[in-house]
Amino acid sequence: MKNKINPNSNTYIIMYSAALVVVVAFLLAFIYESLKNIQDDNVALDKKKQILAALNIRDLSDEEAAERYAKVVVADRVIDERGKTLEKGENGGEKAGFKLTSADAKVGRLAVYVCKVNGNTKYVLPVYGMGLWGSIWGYVAINNDLNTIYGAYFDHESETAGLGAEIKDSRAWQEQFKGKHIFANGSDAVALSVVKKSEVKDSTTQCEAVTGATLTSDGVSQMLKNSLNRYYVFFQQNKQTKEVMRHE
Repeated sequence: MKNKINPNSNTYIIMYSAALVVVVAFLLAFIYESLKNIQDDNVALDKKKQILAALNIRDLSDEEAAERYAKVVVADRVIDERGKTLEKGENGGEKAGFKLTSADAKVGRLAVYVCKVNGNTKYVLPVYGMGLWGSIWGYVAINNDLNTIYGAYFDHESETAGLGAEIKDSRAWQEQFKGKHIFANGSDAVALSVVKKSEVKDSTTQCEAVTGATLTSDGVSQMLKNSLNRYYVFFQQNKQTKEVMRHE
């Protein structure tokens, strides 16, 4: 008679545990792969909604957001910090600038969403930074003059509810960016910033901080300066082009 493994032995327990781990790992991998496309689609849709929110297009269903994004976004261009176009992007862009992350921005690969809203050209630029507890990010929509803010949307990873999280949750706070200028008159430095209400000196470039969330607000301010400075050459090149066209 063949020897049977004692179910109470260490060998049996180890073999059983190893087999169980393999089966569970296989099931988890299968579930992950099965749901990956759905997860990726949801992440992409959320990103589209954020870009549209910066263009003051909000409160849309998932289907409406997907359709509107496809119509509004003319190209998801990729440029470098010298203003050179690396990828032109396409209508309803999802393959060029849309794929870029904060890591790409750090190495000089920058996304520019060229959009048409009511027949007018708008540029949406992603911004990335750090808040009090983690990453913060957003999208800033700029008018064709490449200085006036058309709209803005911000989000966060883990800011405090009712305080730092207001950069996302308070539409009124985001809407104060409308009409602000990136550059102050006579200056080439990014002046758009967030400061305490008592410290606002230039209402054309400064927005009020979130009450009780100084560090998160400072993070937003630093994020805007760091991110928008990367587009400095892009701003200048396009302004010069518009000036030439205006006088031709």
